[in-house]
Amino acid sequence: MTTFVPPKHDFPLLVNREPIVYLDNAATTQKPKVVINALVDYYSQNNANVHRGIHQISDEATGMFEEARKTVAKFVNASAPDQILFTRGTTESLNLVAYTYAPTVLNDQTTVLITEMEHHSNFVPWQLICECMGAKILAVKVNSDGTLNLDHLRDLLKANRIAIVAITHVSNVLGTINPIREITDLAHENGAAVVIDGAQAAAHVDLDVQELDCDFYAFSSHKMYGPTGFGILYGRAELLREMGPWQGGGEMIKHVSLEKTTFQEPPHKFEAGTPDISGAIGLATAIEYLIQQQSRGLNEYEGNLLCYATTSLLELDGLRVIGTAPEKCGALSFLVDGTHPHDLGTLLNEQQIAVRTGHHCAIPLMEVLGIPGTVRASFGLYNSKKDVDRLLEALKTSVRILRK
Repeated sequence: MTTFVPPKHDFPLLVNREPIVYLDNAATTQKPKVVINALVDYYSQNNANVHRGIHQISDEATGMFEEARKTVAKFVNASAPDQILFTRGTTESLNLVAYTYAPTVLNDQTTVLITEMEHHSNFVPWQLICECMGAKILAVKVNSDGTLNLDHLRDLLKANRIAIVAITHVSNVLGTINPIREITDLAHENGAAVVIDGAQAAAHVDLDVQELDCDFYAFSSHKMYGPTGFGILYGRAELLREMGPWQGGGEMIKHVSLEKTTFQEPPHKFEAGTPDISGAIGLATAIEYLIQQQSRGLNEYEGNLLCYATTSLLELDGLRVIGTAPEKCGALSFLVDGTHPHDLGTLLNEQQIAVRTGHHCAIPLMEVLGIPGTVRASFGLYNSKKDVDRLLEALKTSVRILRK
């Protein structure tokens, strides 16, 4: 039995905006005081541009910046810090792979394999690059319970020349945890590289990129209690070395002449210009905070809370959970007969309950499911059973109003 106690008091917004119940964590998480303080401390004590500076403040900032890379590498169990690229978020990380790695393996004879449950950020970049390269794009079907149809995956791998499999670790709509290691094994057996969208997983599951055996893994800081506008791309070392630069500019070069420019080794080859130094420091602080909470039983607690929320909400007449996979985390999407998601979301907001409504940047999935959107309650480490109880009572009130 877990003894985890949600540290709501660590989060200034939740204290300052009480009695709001914040259940929109799949969109972004709130920030703990330690992260906010780390940003203030950096700008108050250590603000300078990193790398190549010979003065003390620059040297200190560089040390903090590169120490953050080591923290991320340890968090995902990368074999070396230089496999960790700093980006603006999951979206940029996936675009980086699409525009620097994909052209080396795509042509009019090859295919990118995605799934029907992908967020647009792991859908649109592949459409765009496939159009450029003349390659095909195919999608693995989703079962009625929200699990991935692995038989369909196997069939597509056998019947097509798949160069890349791009898949979400955890669905932002369904909450489904996909069997990534099984998928990477199948993909590699058929000669495909594997790109993982880990945006919804990083705050909720233990990450080990070596165990997953993926080729690329992308996630965002702001969905795991860190600053916005900052993200991570893990890449297999040999692939990063072979890939060309993502953008040109300062920092990513070895030498520039009128005739030719030579480039740094990874990760700096992919990090042109002045980086988001405070973002790196803030994420590292958030990771340290998250690890501390996980050591207290967070992951088990969140699993139990999701089960409690699912059971509780099903008490409401006409409520239907969208996504009932046996392995889930983070998100609970639902519809209520006789109501529209946007109307429910509006009435919940009036009762100080913050949820997300709509298609959640997953229009293809909504079309497959035959629904316009959902109400999504998504949970973080500060949520509690009391929050779920308030959500249920607010839903009952909202439904009574809408069914009059």
